[in-house]
Amino acid sequence: MKDVLPVLMRWLHISAAALLVGGLLYGRLVLKATSETLAPDVAEKLGDSAAALFRPRVIACVLALLLSGVYNILTSPGHHPWYQMWLGVKLLLALHVFAAGFLATRPGNPRRARIMAGAGLSGLIVILIADYLKNIY
Repeated sequence: MKDVLPVLMRWLHISAAALLVGGLLYGRLVLKATSETLAPDVAEKLGDSAAALFRPRVIACVLALLLSGVYNILTSPGHHPWYQMWLGVKLLLALHVFAAGFLATRPGNPRRARIMAGAGLSGLIVILIADYLKNIY
C-alpha cells in the first residue's frame, strides 16, 4: 500500500507532461494548418477560442508538474553531479515550456504558432532528458 503515492505521482507527472506538450504540438501542427485554410478573421477567432479553452489545462498541467516534480526530487536525493547538471537543464527547459504555454494562450497573440512550436520542441527535449535521467539513476 505504501507504493501507491509514488506511482500516483509518477502517473500525474507523465500524464500532465503528455497533455501539455501534446497540446502545444497539436496547436502548432494542426490548428495552424487548419487556420491557414480559413479567412483571416475566422482564423483569429479560432485561434483565440482554442487558446482560451487550452489555458485552464495549461495551468492545471503546470501545477501538476510542479507538485509531482517537487515530490519526485524530494523522494530521491543523493545523485551524481552529472545527474544534477542534466536535471538543471531539464528544469530550465521545463520553465520555458511553462512560460511559453502561458504566452501562447493569451488572446490576440499573433505569434502563437511560433511560440507553440518552440515550446513543443523544448517539451520533447525535456522528455528526452527525463528518459536519460531515469536510465542513469
